[in-house]
Order: sequence, then C-alpha cells, then structure tokens
Amino acid sequence: MELKVLILPGDGIGAEVTREAIRVLERVCAKFGHKLSYKEGLLGGIAIHKTGLPLPPETEKMALEADATLMGAVGLPEFDNAQPEKRPEKGLLALRKALKVYANLRPVRAYKALIESSPLKNHLVEGTDMIIVRELTGGLYYGKPRGISGSGSEERGVNTMAYTRGEIERVARMAFALARKRRKKLASVDKSNVLEVSQLWRRVVTDVAKEFTDVSLEHILVDNCAMQLILNPKRFDVLVMENMFGDILSDEGAVLAGSIGMLPSASIGDAKRPGVYVGLYEPVHGSAPDIAGQNKANPLGAIGSVAAMLEYSFGLTKEAAAVNAAIENVLSSGKVTADLQPAFAKASAGKAATTEEVGKAVCESL
Repeated sequence: MELKVLILPGDGIGAEVTREAIRVLERVCAKFGHKLSYKEGLLGGIAIHKTGLPLPPETEKMALEADATLMGAVGLPEFDNAQPEKRPEKGLLALRKALKVYANLRPVRAYKALIESSPLKNHLVEGTDMIIVRELTGGLYYGKPRGISGSGSEERGVNTMAYTRGEIERVARMAFALARKRRKKLASVDKSNVLEVSQLWRRVVTDVAKEFTDVSLEHILVDNCAMQLILNPKRFDVLVMENMFGDILSDEGAVLAGSIGMLPSASIGDAKRPGVYVGLYEPVHGSAPDIAGQNKANPLGAIGSVAAMLEYSFGLTKEAAAVNAAIENVLSSGKVTADLQPAFAKASAGKAATTEEVGKAVCESL
C-alpha cells in the first residue's frame, strides 16, 4: 500500500518529536512492505513567520490531497497576546475545519511500567484503559456570536456554545461504534442540569443508543466525571463529550498515563470506506518551547499518533498494533525521556534518554 502523508512539524518541540515519528513510520513501511511518500508543510507560529498566516493556502491544499496528516505541535509565547486571527492555534482550528474532522479520539492507558509516574495510588490507576471522544468542530470554540465589545465597566466578552442534532448524532455514532469494538460501555458527558445545549445533547445521544443496543450507555455530568476520573478511572471505557469538556478532561486523563507526553490523538471525519477515515494525527502535548532544541522531549505521543494513523486512515491494524507493542517494550526497558524518568530512577541510574534515543529504540523493537 502507498501511504501519502502530510507532515506538519509546527513549533517548539514539534519538529523533534515529529522527526522520530517519521523514523518509526519509515521502519513500519520497510518491515511490512508499504511505500511511504510524504511532504512537509507549514502550520502555526513558523507559518506566521514565513507567510504571515497560521494556515497558508498551500498547506491546506496539501492536507486535502494527502491520505492523512501528521502534526507536531503549534504555539509560541511571542503570540500569546496577538489578535485571535494571528495566533498559531487559529491555524490548527482552521485545518480541522477544512479537513472536516469532527471527532477527536484520545486514548488514555496506564502502562504497567509507568504506574509510579501517576500521582494516583497504584491500585486506583492500574488497569486504566479508555478513549475520550471529543466533538471537535462545534461548541464554544466555534459558536457565534463571539468576541469582545464595549468599553469601561460595560466591556463584555461573549462565546456561544451551540450544537445541532446532526453534529451530536455523528460524533455519538462514532463513539458507540468504538465502544462496540471494546468493552461495550459508553459514558456521555454533559451539563444537562444547567445548560440547554446539554439537554439536547443528552436527548440525542439517548436516541442514537437505540441503534447500538449491545452497548450500555451512562449519562454523567461533567463535574462528576472530572471527579470520577480521579476516584475510579477504571470504570470508564469510551467517553463522548462536547468540545471544551473534551479539551479539559482529556488533559486530566493525561495525568493518569504518567505524562502528557505519552498521549496520542486522532482527529477523524467521515469514513472513506468502512473503518478507514480522513484523519489529522497529533500528540496531545503542546509545543513546550522551554525545552525545544534540547533533544529531551518525549516522542512517544507522536509515535503513538502514527499508530493511530495506521489504524484509522489506512486500516492497517496489524501495523498499528506492532507500533503500540514497540512503545510498551521501550517503556518496559526503562529507556525513557526525563518526564518519565522518576518511575525508572533506580533502573536507569539517574540518566534520561534523549528524544532521538527513544525514537531509535522504538524502531529497534519493531
């Protein structure tokens, strides 16, 4: 199979972790007999520097032509006070919209080798294995009206949380379909005791559940869900929620895994064929400019995103499983970057691995 991939290294550590992800992807293609062809494009702060735009038209064009897009990270401190249209993150939001990817899948797994890295007691976190499905193109981040108006004591900021039945139905169906392949449990997260949009969300998800009678459905309020993720994370299998709730709770989930550097993500849209989707893949972590260029960033979230890409955009489940197994093998060996090293302090004699060393170790395991 030919894999046509667009690479968007982005800002900060994005280029470093993406380099290792490409290294692993090349090894997978060599091992399993696939042909890899990829192009690189600009997105985020580096795109603003070079073109004046966070998402140049050429990058959007390449993304629409590719089978899948792999991204590093976007964001730089120098843009923190810039106008919304000139912020690196605006490019990512626009790219998601252009690709029509409406479901963000964030797996959260507690690896045995990283149990000591979690702030939770071992017996609470051990065995955690869930996927958070975040609706990606609606809600507060896209709703209108929005903006800041007025002045003085009357200056006012407005954001709008809005969803249509169709938007809720499509992400709910995807979440149910995922749950059907796993432990057949779906938790739908909302704030229906306060928000009308959540009342619609709950009603629509309940209607969609009638199509998936083999999957059990639980409705849970977002504040209770935040608490249960800490008290009893093992209770969850697949969770589905609106955009902002998913943004917040998936970062909470990252703590369960031991480091935000561990978490991959897949943003997918409609199926190109059964089980194969348009997709944008990226680690959950940010651009971490404070450690950029130091060869110390954790590349496993980016490498895990390659596994997700192989599975969801190319239907290569065997290859995806091989990458995930290689990640687990490397973790078990103790060859980890500084963010994970506290769990391996005795075994590694206090020395952390570099970004490149971890990437090469995954390749060797493959």
